[in-house]
Amino acid sequence: MSNIPKIVILGAGYGGILTAQRLQKELNYNEADVTLVNRHDYHYITTHLHMPAAGTDTIDHARVPISKLIDEFKIDLVKSAVKDIRPHEKKVILEDGTLSYDILVVSLGGEPETFGIPGMKDHAMTIRSINSVRLIREHIEYQFACYKNDSIASRLRFVVGGAGFSGVEFVSELADRLPLLCKEFDVDPEKVELYNVEAAPTPLPGFDKELVEYAMDVLKNKGIILRIGVPIKECFAGGVIIGDGERIEASTVVWTGGIRGNKLIENAGFEVTRGRVKVDEYLRAPGYDHIYIIGDSSLVLNKEGRPYPPTAQIAMQQGVNCAKNIALSIRGKQLSKFTFSHKGTVASLGKGEAIAIVNGKKWKGWKAAQLKKAVDIRYLYVIGGIPLVLQKGRFF
Repeated sequence: MSNIPKIVILGAGYGGILTAQRLQKELNYNEADVTLVNRHDYHYITTHLHMPAAGTDTIDHARVPISKLIDEFKIDLVKSAVKDIRPHEKKVILEDGTLSYDILVVSLGGEPETFGIPGMKDHAMTIRSINSVRLIREHIEYQFACYKNDSIASRLRFVVGGAGFSGVEFVSELADRLPLLCKEFDVDPEKVELYNVEAAPTPLPGFDKELVEYAMDVLKNKGIILRIGVPIKECFAGGVIIGDGERIEASTVVWTGGIRGNKLIENAGFEVTRGRVKVDEYLRAPGYDHIYIIGDSSLVLNKEGRPYPPTAQIAMQQGVNCAKNIALSIRGKQLSKFTFSHKGTVASLGKGEAIAIVNGKKWKGWKAAQLKKAVDIRYLYVIGGIPLVLQKGRFF
């Protein structure tokens, strides 16, 4: 390692942006050169994407310019896509150049996990980025506009695959939006069908039976057709085949059934499980003391030996711990073990509705919805302080 180590952070998601921000505080000037690489010049709030995807909020509320979040005198921002990671050469190949590093932080976002369902990758849309969100919203509006010209029934049939957090949050928002689209395009609401299909016997893992039943009642009251415990067997250009062969003709299929680690991780030669690396107690890749992997592509086990789900909450805590350990390693001190502190779980169910477990206490309805807003506001405060809260916060 050189006298002034080169630190490269790949990805400005929850883990990457927290790592960068904390390194600004942890490191002194001239203690390291820090470079943050991101495909876009903005950080987007993944847990908020379901709303602009459905059209119930603007995209601007879900993204923040990275220049507002980092000190560009301390951190170099490189806007580029990562093409290859070469651990043995200590290099990262970008679409327009190469970066060498002494310490690498891999915080690249994950990719949709389709579980090998035929046609899902080719024909379904996913909520994974600002651009994908924009596509979903415009596609839905386009189906209403086309229906007025051709009266094809499948244009007004929508299928959301997956009833985990993303699926339930998106389908709830979409159910709120559809009546407004019917009014805007002069379409009879009775002709619109919205499905939520889930292969698992129960939706919303992480919540107890009482809260899950409450959530499903909310969805049913919104007119959502639930197919729980029914797998999607195939996705094709005009819909899906579910269960024992039921065919749902739908011009819109949105897949939210899970994520896996970024393919660049496996391509780099790391040992992976569903694209995720089982990191050590300091968040380092096995066999590489100078490479940290956090966020969607890292695998951290709980006390029972089960992996924690790759949530924003754990990615943020990993980012803080990662920055601390980088500073400690540069100074030749003992690293700090990563311990996940679960703060609670909240899932929104559309306007004025949510379920939550916080500090062991269960919440539902309007109060839980306020907790969801509080969680969102807290994150904005963590990364951008009061100015960002006032600019992006949703208080009503």
